[in-house]
Amino acid sequence: QVQLVESGGGLVQAGGSLSVSCAASGRTFNLYTMGWFRQAPGKEREFVAQIIWNGATTYYADSVKGRFTISRDNAKNTVYLQMNSLEPEDTAVYYCAARPGVLDSRKYDGPNQYTSWGQGTQVTVSS
Repeated sequence: QVQLVESGGGLVQAGGSLSVSCAASGRTFNLYTMGWFRQAPGKEREFVAQIIWNGATTYYADSVKGRFTISRDNAKNTVYLQMNSLEPEDTAVYYCAARPGVLDSRKYDGPNQYTSWGQGTQVTVSS
């Protein structure tokens, strides 16, 4: 398994942009599918975006499609989530997650499909 540490959350006004990062430990990062999830107070953890092991395929929740971009740098063991046109409804704790997935391009949008999680980073969007 990999250990994951998120960073980059904060407070931003509606319409603004923010980028969060997730650094992974270990030398096998390029064998993992990576995902971003978020959880708002009183709500279940929900899928935001996924990027497969080599970065060739990405998936997004409908609510963020066209506004958020997931990317990864396997040389730096890091996955990123660039968030633009942020809305108050995007306020949540954002978690990165990993699951083994070399040569696997399928979509995985359920939290129980991931085996490693970071501690989360708070993103707050003010109106």
